[in-house]
Amino acid sequence: MPEFLLKYADDRGQIRQETAEGASEREIRERLSQQGYLIYSIRPQSALHSVGRAMGGAGKRKLDMEKFLIMNQQFVTLIRAGLPILKSLDLLAERLTDKHLQGPIRQVRDDVKTGTLLSEAFARQPVFPAIYVTSVMAGERAGSLVEVMDRYVAYQKLSLAARKKLLLSLMYPSVLIFLVICLVVFLVTYVVPSFAVLYTGISATLPAPTRILIAIGTTARNYVLLGFLSLVGCVFLFRAWARSDAAQVRLDRIKLKTPILGEIWVKFQVAQFSRVLSTLLVGGIPLVHALETAGDSTSSKLLRKMLERARQLVREGQPLASSLSATGVFPGLAIDMVEVGESTGALAQMLNSVAEFYEDDVQNRMTAVLGMIEPVIMIFMGIFVAFVLIALYLPIFSLADTLR
Repeated sequence: MPEFLLKYADDRGQIRQETAEGASEREIRERLSQQGYLIYSIRPQSALHSVGRAMGGAGKRKLDMEKFLIMNQQFVTLIRAGLPILKSLDLLAERLTDKHLQGPIRQVRDDVKTGTLLSEAFARQPVFPAIYVTSVMAGERAGSLVEVMDRYVAYQKLSLAARKKLLLSLMYPSVLIFLVICLVVFLVTYVVPSFAVLYTGISATLPAPTRILIAIGTTARNYVLLGFLSLVGCVFLFRAWARSDAAQVRLDRIKLKTPILGEIWVKFQVAQFSRVLSTLLVGGIPLVHALETAGDSTSSKLLRKMLERARQLVREGQPLASSLSATGVFPGLAIDMVEVGESTGALAQMLNSVAEFYEDDVQNRMTAVLGMIEPVIMIFMGIFVAFVLIALYLPIFSLADTLR
């Protein structure tokens, strides 16, 4: 008999993963449902092996979240119009232009045709986020797939808007820093060596600033190509090192301890986590499983480990507020708001308020920090250009005084 990998929650709310034999997925699902278990996924072992080989060979492609948002809006519109899910998937597969989405959607359609649940069909495709699969599963269980997917689309819109605001606020300082670096390289490797040739025929002793600048410029000009290649090599080596889990945890600890920026980074992670957890709870997902999915959705390896510990405490019966406080990362205000939400029975709404508060706070702090970076860059550029001009023209002034 074929083997299947099961993921379910037992009567104590503990999530279990194990393999079992059965004639079909439906037979195993009915068996677990009769025992009162909450089923998350049932996957054939062969399908898992093929997915593992695909991910090991080619790697998981990054999903274009804007195109994914458009796909979900179309999917919700088709279902709300009264079309069956299978027909909606057929139309999506025909009209999608993104190759990274078209193939998985066609595979989902084929799985649904064979009687597989929609959430389980999405779970078999590694390209889809865990929060999306969990939201679809919640909609299926509650019989309100359209409403749950509407909430997911709203969450996705807010998440994309927050990320776009952050990227736009970083764009101007990044361009300014790049132009400053290009100007510094041009002055040091081209302008300064040109003056060095001019001063070669002067028998007079050059001032110390001029000698230092010429020595730096001529050396940089001789090794500029080697320096560029070394920089590119260091970038590739750093990216290769940063792929490991240990390196990512170490980098997260460095981010956490960075003055000013570390606090902004923590608040951004807390806002994203709260938004995901709120969306899952509103969709009817149990808290323990919602914590697992929300933790896996965060980009920080360090925060994932801390949230795993918080999930264990919640499973043991501890309140969510004290469990998050035990991580030592969540701000005190967020803990207080979660505690109020638990005591009033409005945890999902309070988590949504936490996300909105910290998203606004991150945006305001980023604006303030970036507003400070611009004058600092201008001051540095002014001092550097002034030093270069003074160092280059000082011998000319000295020579003019000598001729007088």
